[in-house]
Amino acid sequence: MALADSVLQELAQLYGISTEYWDWQGQHRDVSTDTVIAVLAAMGVDARSDASRQQAIQDRRDQPWRRMLPACVVMRAGAPGFVNAHVPAGHPAHLRILLEDGRIWLGDQVDNWEPDRPIDGTMLGEATFRLPAELPLGYHTLVCESDDASAQATLIVTPAFLGLPERVGDARIWGYQAQLYSVRSQGSWGIGDLQDLADLAVWSATQQHADYILINPLHAAQPEPPMEPSPYLPCSRRFVNPIYIRPESIPEYAGLDATTRRSIRALRTKLDKALANTDGIDRDACWAAKRAALRLIHDAGLPPARAMAFDAYRRREGDHLRDFAVWTVLCAHFGHDFHTWAAGYRHPSGRSVPGFIAQHGDEIEFVEWQQWIASEQQAGAQEAAREAGMRVGIVTDLAVGVRTDGADPWVLDDIYAPGVLVGAPPDGYNQLGQDWTQPPWLPDRLADVGYAPFRDMVRAALSHAGGLRIDHILGMFRLWWTPVGLTPDHGCYVGYDHEAMIGIIALEAHRAQAMVVGEDLGTVQPWVRDYLAGRGILGTSVLWFEYYDDGTPRRPQQWRELCMASVTTHDLPPSAGYLAFDHVRLRDRLGLLTIPLDEQMAQAEAEQADWMDWLADTGGLVAADECGADDDVEAEVLALHRALTWSPSRVLNVALVDAVGERRTQNQPGTIDEYPDWRVPLAGADGVLLHLEDVYAMARPMRLAAVVNGDEQPSAPWSASA
Repeated sequence: MALADSVLQELAQLYGISTEYWDWQGQHRDVSTDTVIAVLAAMGVDARSDASRQQAIQDRRDQPWRRMLPACVVMRAGAPGFVNAHVPAGHPAHLRILLEDGRIWLGDQVDNWEPDRPIDGTMLGEATFRLPAELPLGYHTLVCESDDASAQATLIVTPAFLGLPERVGDARIWGYQAQLYSVRSQGSWGIGDLQDLADLAVWSATQQHADYILINPLHAAQPEPPMEPSPYLPCSRRFVNPIYIRPESIPEYAGLDATTRRSIRALRTKLDKALANTDGIDRDACWAAKRAALRLIHDAGLPPARAMAFDAYRRREGDHLRDFAVWTVLCAHFGHDFHTWAAGYRHPSGRSVPGFIAQHGDEIEFVEWQQWIASEQQAGAQEAAREAGMRVGIVTDLAVGVRTDGADPWVLDDIYAPGVLVGAPPDGYNQLGQDWTQPPWLPDRLADVGYAPFRDMVRAALSHAGGLRIDHILGMFRLWWTPVGLTPDHGCYVGYDHEAMIGIIALEAHRAQAMVVGEDLGTVQPWVRDYLAGRGILGTSVLWFEYYDDGTPRRPQQWRELCMASVTTHDLPPSAGYLAFDHVRLRDRLGLLTIPLDEQMAQAEAEQADWMDWLADTGGLVAADECGADDDVEAEVLALHRALTWSPSRVLNVALVDAVGERRTQNQPGTIDEYPDWRVPLAGADGVLLHLEDVYAMARPMRLAAVVNGDEQPSAPWSASA
C-alpha cells in the first residue's frame, strides 16, 4: 500500500525509497510517513511540508538536465551502451571516450526526440550517444564538448559474466570457513594471525586437498582499547587490523640484537601468563603486547632494499594510507569518536590536522609500517596457499559497512548518510530486527565520485586473495535504513544501483582472477538471485536455510550450481551445537524469541527429524561404528556434509569448527555483550581448547575431509614422525 500522501509517495520513489515490503513471515508491511521523511532528510531532501516536497520532486526531475553528462556511466562489455548529454538547445555536441590505456574512441550520436526543456532560464536539448560494444574492460573517461563548454564523466565497462577462475576449470572445489582470530597456534600471541592462516592453508591443502580457506573480515578495528570484537563492525574496510601480524615472521626480526629479542620474548611471556586463566579471546591484551613488540621491530630500522619497498608501498597507497594513519594516531590522543574532537580535527582537511601531522610524524609512519607488514603477511599467506596446491587460496570477507566513528566516515564524511543506521528488518532468527550501528553509503554521492571509494575498497580486499565473500550482498541492491532513535522494525529499504556496484565487483575480481561469493540469505527478492547468477556471482546455500516457498525443505539435489554450499554459518552454532538445539535455548535465554520456547523447540525438532529421516532413507546417515565416528553426533555431522556432495554446487564449504567437533557458537545476532560474540577460541568436542598443532594430529578432520572428497577411507593425520 502506498503512502496516504501521494506527493510524498512520488518523492520517495524518485529517491529509491520503498514505502512497503514483505516481511519474513510473508506479511505485507507499510513504512511510516515519519520514517520516509527522516530517510529523505538523510539524503539532504526536505520533505517536511507539501511545498518542500513539490519543489524536491521538480529538482529531482531536473537533476539530469542540469549536468552536461551524468557523473558515472556503467555498461557491460559486449553490449552497446548509451549516454545522454544536455547542451543548449540547437547547439552541437561531441563525445570522446578516453580509454585507460590512452587511446581515444568516439561516441556515435543517435536519434533522440526528447523535447527541449527550460532549466534555470536556459532552453536545453538532449543528445544521445551510442557507446561501442567493443570497448575494453576498465575505468575510462567520457568527454562531451559543446561550443566552448565541456564536461567529463566516469565510464566503467564491466564483465558481463565472472564465474569461477580459469584455474578451477570444471572441477568442484571445497574449503574451510574459519574465524581466524580463534585459530591459535603455539606461536601466536593469544589470537590467530596471518602466519596461522598460512599454516592452516598448507595443512588443509596438502593433507586434505582443500582448495581455499574462507576467513572472517580482517578489516581495521579501533586502534585503542576497548577494541570492537566483531570483525563485521570495523572502522575501515580499506585497511587491515594489525593485530593479525605475526611479529616473528617480519624479516627484520631475524636481524634484531639479542637485547631487543629478549624484550620481545618477555612481552610474549607476560601475555601468555596474563591469558593463562582466560577461556576467551582478549583482543585488548593481545594488541597491547603485540604493538609493543612491533614498535621494537620498527624502531630497529630497515635495510636499504626494504626501505625502498616500504617507500614504494607508501607512494602506491598515497593519501588513503596517510589519512588512515593520521586518524589512528588522532584516536590515541583524543579518543575513538571523531565527532567529539575539536572542530579542527574532525576531517582530514581540518585546519588543525597539518600541525598534528608535523608533530606526530613518527607515530603516523609507524601505523603506515604496520599496514605494509600486514599486507606482506597477507600476500605470504596467499602465496603459501597457492604453493601448497590450492586452486583459489585465501577467500577474504567484506563486511557490510563500518562504525559511525570509524576512519572511513572520518575521511569520507560526505559519502555517508547522517542520522540513519543500517540493519535488517525482523526475520526468523532475529525476530526483533537488527541494528548494525553502521552508516550507509549515499547512493547519489557514490555515483558523483564515480564509485571511487567503493572500487578502492573492493580492490584492496582482493589485493592478496583468490576470492571474496561479500557479507549481505543484498546491500548492493538495497539496504535497510533505520532513522536514529527508532527500532529496526521502523526502517525502510533504500535502493542502490546494483548494475554499477555488482559490475565493479566483477571487474575487480576479473582483474584479480578471483571468485566472488555473495551472502544472499534472509529475505531476498527472487530476481536478485537470478541476477547474481547471470553475472557469475556465486550465491550461498546453507542447509538449514534451504526451503521452498511452501515451507518444505529443498534437498541438496535441487540447490543451485553457482553457489557455495554449507551446512552451517558463523551466525549459527557449529553443527554439533545446532543438533543439540543450542541456538534455540540461547535465543530464549537472551530474550530474542517472539514465540514461546516450547513452540520454537517443536519447530526445531521437526526440522531436524525431517532431515535425519531423509538422510537415513537415502543412505546418507551411516552409524557411528560403521563410519568410524566417535559418536552419533559426529555421524550425523558427517551425514549432513555427505548431503552437500549430492548437490550440483560448484563450491562446498566446511566449517573448521565442525571438523574438530566444536559446539559453541561464534556469534549470536542481536547481541553485543550478552554473549561473548567473536571471542570464542577453537576447541574440540570435549570443550578443551585447541592449538593448530593439535588439529594437525586429529583424526576427526580427516574423516570429514574424506566425506567431502568422496573418499571411501580417510587418510591418517599428519605426523612429524611419518
